[in-house]
Amino acid sequence: MRQRNPIRILPLLLAFACVSGPAFGDNAEPAVKFNLADVRPSPHLTNADDYDMSGGLRRGGYYHLRRATMVDLIRLAYGVDAKKVVGGPNWLELDRFDIRATVPESTTPAMIKPMLKALLAERFGLVAREDKRPVQAWSLTAAKHPQMKQSDGEGASGCKAEQSAPGREEGSQPGGPPPPAALLNILCHNITMANFAAHMGDMDGAWNFIGDNLVADQTGLEGAWDFNLKYSRRNGRITTAGVEITTLFDALEKIGLKLDPAGVPMPVIVVESVNRVPTANSPETENAFPPTPTEFEVADVKMSNPDFKGMDFQFQPGGRVSIRGVTLKFLMEEVWGLTDDMLVGAPKFMDSDRWDIIAKAPEAMAADGDADNEALFQMVKTLLADRFKLKVHTEERAIPAFTMTAPRPKMKKADPNSRTGCKEGPPQLVKADPRNSNPVLGRLLSCTNTTMAYFADQLQYVANGYVHSAILDSTGLEGGYDFTLSFSTISQFQGGVLPPPGSPAADPNGAISLPDAMEKQLGLKLEAVKRQLAVLVIDHIEQKPVDN
Repeated sequence: MRQRNPIRILPLLLAFACVSGPAFGDNAEPAVKFNLADVRPSPHLTNADDYDMSGGLRRGGYYHLRRATMVDLIRLAYGVDAKKVVGGPNWLELDRFDIRATVPESTTPAMIKPMLKALLAERFGLVAREDKRPVQAWSLTAAKHPQMKQSDGEGASGCKAEQSAPGREEGSQPGGPPPPAALLNILCHNITMANFAAHMGDMDGAWNFIGDNLVADQTGLEGAWDFNLKYSRRNGRITTAGVEITTLFDALEKIGLKLDPAGVPMPVIVVESVNRVPTANSPETENAFPPTPTEFEVADVKMSNPDFKGMDFQFQPGGRVSIRGVTLKFLMEEVWGLTDDMLVGAPKFMDSDRWDIIAKAPEAMAADGDADNEALFQMVKTLLADRFKLKVHTEERAIPAFTMTAPRPKMKKADPNSRTGCKEGPPQLVKADPRNSNPVLGRLLSCTNTTMAYFADQLQYVANGYVHSAILDSTGLEGGYDFTLSFSTISQFQGGVLPPPGSPAADPNGAISLPDAMEKQLGLKLEAVKRQLAVLVIDHIEQKPVDN
């Protein structure tokens, strides 16, 4: 099965998801309830590009959250970081919910939190309490004489990246060691250590080293500071085995700061109990909410400039869509979530003519950035039908798809009470991330209490460069497992092309494919076999669109 060339789609801004102010008991307005709330499990994903929670702001008289886990709901309701939500059943980060609610026009952002608290207590029976406990976090400490300059207090406060400092070019020393990775140059100005710790994960490339974990300022340094940090952009594009990596930890130590994993006492929310199934919606909710728009407010479609050779596909904040240099075939595969095998009847021009599309979602939908990818994909589908007279239908056909078996499983049985889920990065806070010593293995998945059925389903979202449809779980393994999986992105293979099945497992540059990694590390096998799956058949499409 040919893998599609992944195009990065910019995530939507989730303004309300940012937490600010005191952890608990901020001076919000008196607790009130949503006028009317519709709560239901999120529908199964149809496209990997809308995996995370979206929404979270009031628009007119409505409030909408999509694909929120129980941890998401609790952190929003209590104004805390997700890492400070502890205890509770194992599904807190597994199940996802959609919430639509009506609110008074006078509702302020501060009033949403008590409304969510009331909803969680009423509809899910949530019982939670405040406590102080050690939380696994990065502890930021300082040497006696750090190599930083006290700021004069002038100018903006923060850290930003300058242009990368290039490493040696490949082959500049024939027969010598691989060149070092290019370095990011981060300039921090007029920033306190507390602010630096709180926003360290926002620095370009820093997330790849510290993940989404909290950073606690334990430097004891007062005032604001100026300093530079130089570290590698370990983002999956490194394609040479043995390349030298300068980690964020190395860069901090050069200026007299240090990051170490530690249990840091922090205020937390302890989940005592919560129901997995919410109480039933009121019959009033059935007609209480307007339908989601399916058409763009405005859209401009034109042939791409032949001098533009690339492809660009962005969903931007505010419901704006910017697409450049894409073929209609690629566009359909993106918005329907298809592989080549799953799109039938495409004329040749769909794979040669290239198009630019600039469009914007209706203002009522996009006013607060609440235009999720699924809704925007539907608008693109409508645009193709209107402008290119696209007509399609679905049917079942036998096409190649992955089946997962377990000939020699090597995974550890999980504690059934531990949280279920898979995340990017090591399972625990460690500085010795294997991707630092071997960055050509650009992906590292850590899964806890994960069933094989869940893992097979999730691979199309967490490894969508390899997998584009649900994998059939034929392992026969029951219960949850703990494991890590390290593999290379497709772009890390020489020429960006996977070796054919049956070829030596490793690429000459040391890259390892997802199927090879699963077999070697987990004892699981992915096999492409033909089985009946839904395909999209093109009945009609025009080569030229209707005029703008």
